[in-house]
Amino acid sequence: MTLTLPTILTLFRIVLLPVIVVVFYLPEYFPTTASWSNIAAAGVFVLAAVTDWLDGWIARRYDLTSAFGAFLDPVADKLMVAVALFLLVQQNPTALMAVASAVIVGREISISALREWMAEIGQRAKVGVAWIGKLKTTMQIVAIVVCLHQRDVPELRLYRIGEALLVVAAVLTIWSALVYVRAAWPALRDNDSGRV
Repeated sequence: MTLTLPTILTLFRIVLLPVIVVVFYLPEYFPTTASWSNIAAAGVFVLAAVTDWLDGWIARRYDLTSAFGAFLDPVADKLMVAVALFLLVQQNPTALMAVASAVIVGREISISALREWMAEIGQRAKVGVAWIGKLKTTMQIVAIVVCLHQRDVPELRLYRIGEALLVVAAVLTIWSALVYVRAAWPALRDNDSGRV
């Protein structure tokens, strides 16, 4: 297997997972880092989001797609979002954050399983990425970056805005899940599609 540039960028995104965790928790062990660690954590997440966009663009533009890259890219995306949400819920364990995060992570697991099953029966194209899925992902990224940043600016409570955006992302998550389930419904209700 030859590693292409898009795949290297995807692997780099996975390497950033422990980096964001370490940076996020730095103030617990080194209190002097409290003034900048949250901004650094948000920056690492932004870097991961940029590499996500960049690896897809390079793969399509220069025809550098691969089976391994197609498998790894969504895994890296879901891991990055899940890890960031776990950090945020641990830091701010409110019902709002927990429910919104559980909805987002639960949807990612469910739709990944749906896509895998649809691929097994040869109908993967029916649950390809839709515009609502892209909107959901964008909203998640913005919400997580704002929440990781954690700093308010004068007259603007950014963290509360981030929480509100995360709720919007959770609603979009449910909406996008319904779109994918609807697309897969004929296969799901077909008795001959491999019922367990």
